[in-house]
Amino acid sequence: MRRFFVNVYSIWAAFWFVFTFLLIFPFQYIFLQKEAWKPLAHRCNRVWAHLFFPLVGMPILVRYESGKPDPKQAYVFASNHFSYLDVASMMLIVDNYFAFLGKSVLKKAPLFGYMFSKLHIQVDRNDPQSRSKSLQRSYRALESGRSMVIYPEGGIRATNPPQMHPAFKDGAFRMAIRQQVPLVPISLLNNYLLLPDKKNMRLNPGAVRAVIHTPIPTKGLTEADVENLRHQVFETIQRTLDEYTANPKAHASEYKRLTVI
Repeated sequence: MRRFFVNVYSIWAAFWFVFTFLLIFPFQYIFLQKEAWKPLAHRCNRVWAHLFFPLVGMPILVRYESGKPDPKQAYVFASNHFSYLDVASMMLIVDNYFAFLGKSVLKKAPLFGYMFSKLHIQVDRNDPQSRSKSLQRSYRALESGRSMVIYPEGGIRATNPPQMHPAFKDGAFRMAIRQQVPLVPISLLNNYLLLPDKKNMRLNPGAVRAVIHTPIPTKGLTEADVENLRHQVFETIQRTLDEYTANPKAHASEYKRLTVI
């Protein structure tokens, strides 16, 4: 019976995902035509998320360790990545104007690929030239005051969530140190339970839960500090994932609802 309900719910959610995206896309298309208008395209994505998640009854709940990050400050946000739901939910979890650093294969998706390629930064991790270009674009984004959202695992690579893939890539940490901007770890606690990374993906009802950790300053850090920073972020996120798994009800009163439902 539960399997039947989940199948129906998944179809319902897929309908609203596509319908709301098509509703917003004409505005996105217009705002993507000029660089100065791209912050408005980003706002369109947030409007989409504010429509989609309430329509499918999926609240976004966030706990801030030390207050909400300054929306006018550029940060590098680094998060675990277990589910395709991570990208959609990040549109509400992070309030700043940001760019994803994502796989170039995403540009092949109809309409979504166009939006992603125009608004965000793509990388082919198997191509050294592509990696170099994406880093340069990321540096320029940070210099302009735009934040970056990066998944240091390099994609959905964990085989036993909530245990992360142990080999974090250096890009996010080198980026934050080079540009001397704070690095903010984010723990996405249960997206892998709501939308598991399986061949037949089914969306389970429930609330998205995330923790935005205290920003880590990088002023004065150098390339020699990359390894320590990478280790600090990994340990912060993994510890939080383990704590949530052991006791999902801990800190329940500290979560802030970001959606109307």
